[in-house]
Amino acid sequence: MADYHYPSDRGQPHRPREHGGPSANFQREAAFSNIFGAAPPPGRSHTMTSSRQARDAPTAAAAAPIPRSMPTSITSNIPSNIPSNIPSSITSSITSSIHSSIPNNNNNTECTPNQGPGGGYHPAPRSVSGPQQVPSPQALQYMQQRRAPPPGPGAPKAGIKGPPQGYGPPRAGGARFHPGGAGPVPGMNGDPYRTQSLASSSRQQVYHPPPASYQSPATASRSGAYNPNSARTTAQECFRRKIMTGDRTKNELTYKNAFSGAEAVDVLSYIIRTTDRNLALLLGRSLDAQKFFHDVTYEHRLRDSANEIYQFRETLMEEPDDKPAVNGVFVLLSDCYSPTCTRDQLCYSIACPRRLEQVSRLNLKIQPGLKKDQTTIDDVDQTDEQKLWINSVPKEVVESVDEREKKRQEVISEICYTERDFVKDLEYLRDFWIAPLRSKVSPIPVARRDKVVKLIFSNIIDHPSIHTVSSRFAKSLTERQQKNPVVRNIADIFLEFVPYFEPFILYGSRQMEAKFEFENERSCNTYFTKFVDEIERRKESRKLELNGYLTKPTTRLARYPLLLENVLKYTEPDNPDKDDIPKVLAMIRDLLGRVNTESGKAENRFNLRRLHEQLRFRPNEKVDLRLTEEGRELVFKSQFKKSPTDPTEITAFLFDHAVLLVRIKQVGKGEEIKALQKGEGWPITFRHLGKNGYELTLYASNQAARKKWLEYIDNSQQRLRSRGDFFNTSCISMGHFMATNQVNCVTPFDGSRKLIIGTNSGLYVLDRKVKGAAPKRVLDVPSVTQVEILEEYSLLLVLSNKSLLSYSLSALDPNEPALARRPKKIQSHCNFFKAGICLGRHLVCVVKSSALSTTVKVYEPNDSMAKKTKQKGLGKMFGGGQDELRPFKECYIPAESSSVHFLKSKLCVACPKGFEVVSLETLETQSLLDQADTSLDFVARKEGVRPIHIERLNGEFLLNYSEFSFFVNKHGWRARPEWRIDWEGSPQSFALSYPWILGFETNFIELRDIESGAVHIVPHKNIRMLHSSTHEILFAYEDERGGDIIESIDFWKTNNRRSELLPVPGSP
Repeated sequence: MADYHYPSDRGQPHRPREHGGPSANFQREAAFSNIFGAAPPPGRSHTMTSSRQARDAPTAAAAAPIPRSMPTSITSNIPSNIPSNIPSSITSSITSSIHSSIPNNNNNTECTPNQGPGGGYHPAPRSVSGPQQVPSPQALQYMQQRRAPPPGPGAPKAGIKGPPQGYGPPRAGGARFHPGGAGPVPGMNGDPYRTQSLASSSRQQVYHPPPASYQSPATASRSGAYNPNSARTTAQECFRRKIMTGDRTKNELTYKNAFSGAEAVDVLSYIIRTTDRNLALLLGRSLDAQKFFHDVTYEHRLRDSANEIYQFRETLMEEPDDKPAVNGVFVLLSDCYSPTCTRDQLCYSIACPRRLEQVSRLNLKIQPGLKKDQTTIDDVDQTDEQKLWINSVPKEVVESVDEREKKRQEVISEICYTERDFVKDLEYLRDFWIAPLRSKVSPIPVARRDKVVKLIFSNIIDHPSIHTVSSRFAKSLTERQQKNPVVRNIADIFLEFVPYFEPFILYGSRQMEAKFEFENERSCNTYFTKFVDEIERRKESRKLELNGYLTKPTTRLARYPLLLENVLKYTEPDNPDKDDIPKVLAMIRDLLGRVNTESGKAENRFNLRRLHEQLRFRPNEKVDLRLTEEGRELVFKSQFKKSPTDPTEITAFLFDHAVLLVRIKQVGKGEEIKALQKGEGWPITFRHLGKNGYELTLYASNQAARKKWLEYIDNSQQRLRSRGDFFNTSCISMGHFMATNQVNCVTPFDGSRKLIIGTNSGLYVLDRKVKGAAPKRVLDVPSVTQVEILEEYSLLLVLSNKSLLSYSLSALDPNEPALARRPKKIQSHCNFFKAGICLGRHLVCVVKSSALSTTVKVYEPNDSMAKKTKQKGLGKMFGGGQDELRPFKECYIPAESSSVHFLKSKLCVACPKGFEVVSLETLETQSLLDQADTSLDFVARKEGVRPIHIERLNGEFLLNYSEFSFFVNKHGWRARPEWRIDWEGSPQSFALSYPWILGFETNFIELRDIESGAVHIVPHKNIRMLHSSTHEILFAYEDERGGDIIESIDFWKTNNRRSELLPVPGSP
């Protein structure tokens, strides 16, 4: 451990510079400006609070200004390696908070820190290896004051003088002024030479006018009681506002609303405007010393580390009014507060920031601080030092093992003695807390005594007892140590006892209720509060509050993996621990996972119960949200505002079944949560589906009127749905494909008795003959967007991640050899493909499309593949070494394409400028529409319209665009001039089952009768058309939980009600 004692007989310290440049004071002035308001310019008041708004309004008394001869930078001279090893007793003596004020009549003096970009902070650079900084006089002074030995009897107090005769009480000042503005007005005593009032030089006489009736003496406002809660902007307020809290993990335990030590130092560096992380760390430790926040394990003070996790000291009950708030002055960033302190006269304060400068000027020796008890400062560290393995075994044993084994024995020794310490902590709780609280003189009334003790201390002592298991475990470890000074293995002991660690899980699940019960009893039972304060002050508590001991069981369980991993690191391969420790780690990590799960569930139940108790509704608006039902979950909670400038916050609770909006109001010392009032009137929202859709909210005059409207609307919708009995819908798959495994494509085979389903995570086969059968995954292929089967050639074509793959159809059989189930890549970087018949051949068109061009490669299955359908395995897949698909043609189109369709001898490609017909014989391209037909001008005039689908009907072609559909003949001229469908939505795909044409868009399916133009709507969410054939159409949509449902539509039912469908206005 580093030694921070400095010899008293060292040489005279260097004399500080008499004058510092303007840049030297930058960091100090920035800190002043950020915390206290504005930077004090040269010649400011000694109290830094001279007010120009109200001369009689006393404000916070801070410290004296920095003299010109004092070193002007306190942030760049603190060594970067000091705070990481400073014992907590050093930093805890530096009083926190950083600024408070006396009640002030002026309410407009609150100062907030300058905001960085986006209201955030600018993290200071963290310490890196390099030249160490020289300690600043302030930092050295504090270390010397805390470590210097006490003076002997009658030690002279050189240089300390009392105030001059006739000198009044300390003067309270007002606020400082901003640089660049008007100078400060005279202080409350009317002395224009206030800034020189403590200087040694004489002053000229100043005329003082007689007091008028409206003037009051300077001391008139000093009679107000000091109220630390009237503080304006303080460091702790800025810190709480800036720090980002969330879930953090330490030793595999999850802590909510936590932050790391490095994040804390980042924010504090930003608040005080310094790049010196050591100075920010000292400020943070001052806040830590006043329990503003704490280490989650209650083991140490703030550390500048991303691995150390901290939480604010939150309470579940309201704090009492008399409880001291975080309050104080961080003297390293202030001047001396003594009015008698000058550059030549030593101050009486032991924490004077000017002390080293005074000693240097007067050639004196450092006087020690207050006399401290001679007991060691870090008893725990010294005890641990004595418990080290090298100090507990003979020297001969230490020298008999190598360095690797020494490290291993040290970790084993740490496991043993920390386990004994843990048992002692449990016995401390038993002897000093549980037993007295259950005795006859307990401060808890008899009626609720057992319940309160049981809730607070859970199963620490009671069955199933953590103490029983841990004491036996510690005894076994100790006996193993006593058998041999060099312990060979310990994992076998863990394997024996870890299965009995179930009480730790029970304890972890009750921690939230224990904390609440403890705080509740303290708030309502003054005798219990006195008892707690008395026990926590005893030396047996080791200055650790009860909450620190109550967290030890869970933190102890989380400590085992870290220790065992270190043992494993230094264990030789032939040691039994090499195989046993990984088993122990798996068991303990499983326990930790269960602790996190159970504690999360318990916290969720506790929060829901508290919310249920606090929630208030307006009269006649109460809703039973069933918050206390089993399985109810509070998913998320956050605050909103009605507008960016509205200061009122709306708290939103997201449950697994509802959303709750509330306002939280302070009622006395507690909080009242009121459900957010609904808007005026009784609203009804009308939503129009389709490309011209909109939402309109109207308000009924009363609830009865709105109810009647809703009844009429519901009846009308039911009548409309009843007209849809001209088609059948049947569910094929439901509840098997969740949101993360979306269904993208489906193709039937084996006479439509089976379906191949392509999803984000692979290919599935569904047997439709078995009702309710679940799909089975047969191929692990990622991101399948298209799938086709050429049964005649026993080929399965799959588009996965824009690569076209071919499989043998036997690959769908899970019993086939792995080699036979391997795919063969046909082509990469393709957008889609289409299989069909053209020129009397089976062809496969593979399309590679970009924004400016499209390349269509046409493949033909190998005829020899059709002759091998009866072969199996490798013979069918690789027989003869022939390719399954051989190149046939390749064509180029100078536009982006979205679909390909097969005609008798040509291909029809849909692209932005329309349908293009490509001859596979000559590869010539021409437009399907004849430009000479002026009746087709509406197609060219319509911007943004996309050609999607083409169907052949009785020698005519039905062209389907995203906006409309119409017929043309084989020459490209308009057919049926009077017939045209203008789609209500914006279909992305089409299917035909004459006389019905179906347009699929995201939110509904639009069914149109080609003959009459009648329309029917089937609403769903996230609809996708999967497959179309002559007897059924398959599509998928999302259910309420985000999973995919696959359904089919067929029109085999006798259509007797077609005349009752709604005709489209203007249709024939």
